[in-house]
Amino acid sequence: MLKQALLLSLFVVLLTVLPAFAQDKSDIAAEGRAANADQNAAAPSAADQAAELQKETQNPVANLISVPLQNNTNFNYGPFNRTQDVLNIQPVIPVHLTKDWLLINRIIQPIIWQPYPSQNTGGEYGLGDMNPTFFLSPAKPGKLIWGVGPAFVIPTATSDITGQGQFSIGPSVVVLVQPPHWTIGAITNNVWSVAGESGRAPVNQFLLQYFINYNMKKGWYITSGPILTANWMASSGNIWTVPFGGGVGRIMKLGFQPVNISAQFYGNVVYPAGTSPWSMRLQLAFLFPKFTKEQQKMMLEMKLKQLEQEQQKVPPPKK
Repeated sequence: MLKQALLLSLFVVLLTVLPAFAQDKSDIAAEGRAANADQNAAAPSAADQAAELQKETQNPVANLISVPLQNNTNFNYGPFNRTQDVLNIQPVIPVHLTKDWLLINRIIQPIIWQPYPSQNTGGEYGLGDMNPTFFLSPAKPGKLIWGVGPAFVIPTATSDITGQGQFSIGPSVVVLVQPPHWTIGAITNNVWSVAGESGRAPVNQFLLQYFINYNMKKGWYITSGPILTANWMASSGNIWTVPFGGGVGRIMKLGFQPVNISAQFYGNVVYPAGTSPWSMRLQLAFLFPKFTKEQQKMMLEMKLKQLEQEQQKVPPPKK
């Protein structure tokens, strides 16, 4: 069961990640063609690129390929105050349906360390349930950016305590605005179980993530993106989880690879009995922005100049 679920999850994730590498190869080819074009374009500055990427990475329906790795550590979990850990692999792949419409494919595959709630040692490590969401969004939105589509929960969990054992579906909506220096918006969905393992509890759950980002110089930003959830099937007093907090992040480069790194801390002002009162979220996202042909040409020229400078520093071989 573990092998089959792992293979299924890897297969779905690869289907979304591979277009990023295909795009990367096509960009290289485009750079080569653009290098023979006219020399009138100006190279985008590092500051301009960082500011643009700040806006794109904070927009859930942007035309930007990204592969975030988000680790959530939940402290003081259960009666023995243990630590639960959830690593979310969540590639985002936009696809042009037409020149006017985008389909944003967002997949979250959790890898979970779940301590046993009834003892102070041991636990289960494995896959959680996969959560794909698909947003239909205008390719050229106005001041109000939006997307709508279905959200799914697929029972890929490798253990009864790391997943719900139910196939669930429901609507999802995202809305946001991006005035100068800011990104303010929210993403929400509600899913209901429609099939799954007999004997497992039915699912009716709500999610709302609002996000507020203030962008600063050199790629830095302040962020708050708590995820509020409600389990409508739970008993009174155990329905809501309401966190509050935030952190900082930065758009930067590792070599030539743009990345988005962030660290956030959240305290749950309301949470069900036996769950965690506070958590830490660390994220590393690999970004694959789309450049114009002029930008691609100038980037290629910059790389060639760097290579020439490095070759000039190498002393000639001794005879």
